[in-house]
Amino acid sequence: MAPDSKPTNPQNALQTWDYDAVLFDLDGVITPTARVHRRAWKETFEKVLPEVAHGDQTEYRDDDYVTHIDGKPRFEGVRDLLEAHDVDLPEGSHDDPPGTSTVGAVGNMKNERFNTILDNEPIEPYPGTIALIDRLKGSGVSMAVVSSSSNAKKVLAAAGLENVFEVVVDGLVVKEAGLKGKPSADPFLEAARRLDVPPSRSVVVEDALAGVEAGRDGDFGLVVGVARVTDPDKLREAGADLVVSDLGELL
Repeated sequence: MAPDSKPTNPQNALQTWDYDAVLFDLDGVITPTARVHRRAWKETFEKVLPEVAHGDQTEYRDDDYVTHIDGKPRFEGVRDLLEAHDVDLPEGSHDDPPGTSTVGAVGNMKNERFNTILDNEPIEPYPGTIALIDRLKGSGVSMAVVSSSSNAKKVLAAAGLENVFEVVVDGLVVKEAGLKGKPSADPFLEAARRLDVPPSRSVVVEDALAGVEAGRDGDFGLVVGVARVTDPDKLREAGADLVVSDLGELL
């Protein structure tokens, strides 16, 4: 049975909390790796677009990441951004070497760049998120990470959080299980299933529009939007019930 009413005020959200599981996105919610992804995408497409696009479509735009990439599986993000710049590349294979000739090659170029940055820069989780995780853990609430990234476990390990979450549904799990990626609700539904908690008793925490849409469409008990980069009003329009700039506000 779903809670009678959803909390609308961050300051008293935990006082009215009546959920059994929290499903956290990773990048931009638990760790600041959204900035690393954003940088890796920008550096990738600043190289790719001049080679494959024409006219005024060769420049990577400031809003490209939030509008076409953020929260989506990597190769879907490549397809959507290329389409926005009127570029049609062959699909190729997800095993293509990094390059500019196929969707697979561009996606792997981005992944290579992301891993290079990650290997050379420390990852510190957001203190407000860690404080919330500690509170929930002390209350016996089940927790999962639901990420479009195939690097989620590597990021969690780099942040010292590899043993915190009962379930991790990442890009690799999505591929292996034949699920649709965000904005489909499939990854969140799979995490709730693995935790053995109904969606109506679960909270989705997301900073990306695609992830918020997934939470809305999965009929989850509560969708919390984290407005670190994305406009709070856009998160609400996408389906967030509650919007905060940092999860520490819930405490």
